[in-house]
Amino acid sequence: MELTDRKKQILKVVVEDYIRTAEPVGSKAIAGRMGGSLSSATIRNELADLVDLGYLEQPHTSAGRVPAPKGYRLYVNELMERQKLSLAETEEINQSLRGKLEQLDRLLSQAGRAVSSFVNYPAYAVAAGRKQQTAQRFDLLPVDERSCIVVMMTSGDRVRSQLLRLQLKVEPEQIPTLVNLLNVRFTGVSGEEMNQRLMNAAEQLPPQMFLLLSQAVGYGADVLEETGRREIVTAGANQLLKLPEFQDAGKAHQLMSFLADSKENLPMPEDEGPMKILIGPENVTDALKDTSVVVASYDIGGDMRGLIGVVGPTRMDYATVAARLSGFADGLTRMFGKQQLPPKEDTKE
Repeated sequence: MELTDRKKQILKVVVEDYIRTAEPVGSKAIAGRMGGSLSSATIRNELADLVDLGYLEQPHTSAGRVPAPKGYRLYVNELMERQKLSLAETEEINQSLRGKLEQLDRLLSQAGRAVSSFVNYPAYAVAAGRKQQTAQRFDLLPVDERSCIVVMMTSGDRVRSQLLRLQLKVEPEQIPTLVNLLNVRFTGVSGEEMNQRLMNAAEQLPPQMFLLLSQAVGYGADVLEETGRREIVTAGANQLLKLPEFQDAGKAHQLMSFLADSKENLPMPEDEGPMKILIGPENVTDALKDTSVVVASYDIGGDMRGLIGVVGPTRMDYATVAARLSGFADGLTRMFGKQQLPPKEDTKE
């Protein structure tokens, strides 16, 4: 059923008042917000319809209404006024990220803490490959009788190499056979499949050649595991204790434990969209059923992408969180693209 404009206006008032106060919203408050254009009786009838349609809920102990997940979804999709960051907020974000790139895990931790303190909700940051990498090409470069260098190019066009110490001497004329075998049998497959194929080669080669092949394949599998691993950090879980929804110590502890111990189950959208908002039951993980998650995507480069997310109550201020999270994502994209954030802009007219 398509909602009338009046019902949408009332729903918008309820959502925004509940976000601000965390208290059920009554018809008198709605009438005041709407400038007396509707009577309390008319508003009560509209509220009853919105409850019947699943957009609002009525707590048993209150005459007021609170938004249901369906109501929040309509609000986010159609009724929410998009916010823009002020110059001061933009500079605060840039200041929190300014500087040359550090180790990725340290940068993610820094970004997570900055986002959490800026929006006053727990936050998480993720870096991951856009797709599963495989080996594209191998080479073996002899150094001396007891060592050689394995060179591997991944499907993301990254070249990795490592010096291998040979356990048994391999003759130079045997190296091309191994290189051919690596490129025919061990490219275009996962690290797990590489290890399985290695076992099948054990009886086909003399011991010294199999040992070198095993070292090269082991290195390749380790590289693929490393490139496919997601880096995830969380920050600001204690922000939950400031929220009325988490005054129950058990409820707060449950979500804080999830953020600390099960962070790999946080929402990590695979699509390349700039932002995703998941409200209440839209989160498939049970620990997040009573929360909302806002996730923004940014570009790391090198066939990697990052996510920065916020976890909060379904009552969260979606417009403010979305604007600030988008600002952080833009700042991180610039940082990775230019190896550092641009200098502070002169804001004088």
